[in-house]
Parts: sequence; C-alpha cells; structure tokens
Amino acid sequence: MHKEILLVEDNPDDVELTRLAFDEAKIANRLVVVGDGVEALDYLFARGRHADRDRDALPSIVLLDLNLPKLDGREVLQAIRADERTRTLPVVVLTTSAEPFDVDASYALGVNSFIQKPVDFEQFVWAVKQVGLYWLVLNQPARP
Repeated sequence: MHKEILLVEDNPDDVELTRLAFDEAKIANRLVVVGDGVEALDYLFARGRHADRDRDALPSIVLLDLNLPKLDGREVLQAIRADERTRTLPVVVLTTSAEPFDVDASYALGVNSFIQKPVDFEQFVWAVKQVGLYWLVLNQPARP
C-alpha cells in the first residue's frame, strides 16, 4: 500500500496543478489535500473533522504552502516540529515565494526542503518528479 502525501494548499488552481503534475510524474501515492493550516494540524493530529483518522498513520511527506488562511505555514511547521510524534516527519515547503526571509525562517523552523513553485508546467512536473523520487523512493525515513 502506498503511503499518502499531505498537500497543504489553499489555492484550488495550485491544487489542480499539483494533481496533474503527480499524474504526469506517475507518482501513485494518494494525495490528501487540506486548505488551511488548522485543517493540516487537525489531519496530522487526528482531531476535529479528522478525529476518526488513525493518529499513527502519518503521511510519507507534507507539502506545505507558507501563505495559508487561519494558520500560516510557518506556524504549521512549528507545531509539527514541536510534537514528538511528528518531529521527524518530512516537510517540504512548496511555495511561490523565494524571499530570503521565508527560506531562512523555514529552515530555522526545521523544514527539510524549500522549493519555489516553478511557473512553467513542465518545470513544475520536473520538480514534482524530483520530490517524489527523493522523498518517496530514495529517502530512508526515521523510524517511529
């Protein structure tokens, strides 16, 4: 069974672009999409509308946008790293920003990788393939 990918993204166009890119890259993992930072944490910690989810079934990776409603990506990342259970969960920031502050702040909070979303679809597909190959195939995750 393929583990899932948690995509935390509030822009429906970017969600669809990511779905298309994963299809094009032939990444078979199930893509779970949440639209804001609060729902991302609810999903990961199995609370709120996700309370019936298995709390121990963490995704293989979290693809995290920074500019989110309710709770921004930096706060989500901080909460992920503060919890013993999710501390080693791979988190990749996937955002349109390339601001040095955003890059530095993300790494200071413990992000595993920071990727600026390419504007060109073919470049976006290439980036998604690289993320999939590395994080879902090559990387050896920490054991719980």
